[in-house]
Formats: sequence, C-alpha cells, structure tokens
Amino acid sequence: QVQLVESGGGLVQSGGSLRLSCAASGNIFSINAMGWYRQAPGKQRELVAAITSDASTNYADSAKGRFTISRDNAKNTVYLQMNSLKPEDTAVYYCNAKLRVRSDPLRVRNYWGQGTQVTVSS
Repeated sequence: QVQLVESGGGLVQSGGSLRLSCAASGNIFSINAMGWYRQAPGKQRELVAAITSDASTNYADSAKGRFTISRDNAKNTVYLQMNSLKPEDTAVYYCNAKLRVRSDPLRVRNYWGQGTQVTVSS
C-alpha cells in the first residue's frame, strides 16, 4: 500500500557530503512525521533526525551542526543533507514515515524504507 524509496547513499571520504532522499508513495492520507535512522554493524538502529508535518525537527546529538533534515510535503519526500561526514557515520540509513492511509485514516502506521548504505572512508 505504501512504499518508501530511498536514494543518495554511497562512498565518500571523511569531511565530504552526501544528500539522502526518501519519497513516500501509495495509499497515503497524511504524513505525521518522516525521519532517518541508521544502523551500523553490530549496533542497534538509532534515530539520526526527524521532521514533523509542521517542520519541527529533532536531531541526534551526533548529527547536530552537521546534518540537516528537510521535507517537501507536496512530494511526500524527506531529505537528509549530511556534511562533514566522519567514518563513524558509516551505516545503513533507513527512512521512516509515520502516516495514515486512506483506507484507515484514524490509525497512524509506521513504515520503513529498504535502507541505503553510507560509507565514509578515513
């Protein structure tokens, strides 16, 4: 019913930048919030940044000052601009959306993208 398609991952040198995109499509009634999580090998998935429909943002301490999350509500798309990347940012980055579908607009559902690899070399 709903798909989240991510793009923009890749390999970058330390200090470089990447921009991730995630587009939500399908039977969407409204989107409450979208965000990015990441999971490094052997570690738990963690929040990187999130943004609500009224553009309120929340960042992990590790992302503050380096990453910027933004959202295009008309396109149901969320972006993550990552600057000054460090090797410790290496992880699979997952898009997340908390949304309502047209067939059941009273319930907020949680959806995940397939993940995109970000590798930062030293």
